[in-house]
Amino acid sequence: MKRPPLKMDVLAVPKVVPELRHAVRGHLGGPCPEVQLCVSELVGNVIRHVGEGTPVRVRVTRAGGRTRVEVTDPDPRALPVLLHATGACESGRGLVLLDSLALRWGVKQGSAWKTVWCELGEA
Repeated sequence: MKRPPLKMDVLAVPKVVPELRHAVRGHLGGPCPEVQLCVSELVGNVIRHVGEGTPVRVRVTRAGGRTRVEVTDPDPRALPVLLHATGACESGRGLVLLDSLALRWGVKQGSAWKTVWCELGEA
């Protein structure tokens, strides 16, 4: 039986990140640290680069042996950039982690929104 997607509309604030991680684990039925890390990183990027309190939609689906995470926010201009952080850098590692975990990831833009997504293989 196909499971419906998890869809959560939340405000991107630090306290919601653990709630999202818990909801993802519950929805997927058990430990899923890679998926939880990707959700945390994508929502964290909205907090840091678009602004705390930004409304976001988090969507997690599972199909065809893959788990897809999507985070949509209302700023089509603030795009994620994969950096190569050095040991002295205090930030810039999140997308590197996501890039190493995900089979693929990208951005879909509209005129008044963007969705950053990634796909992971099922364990």
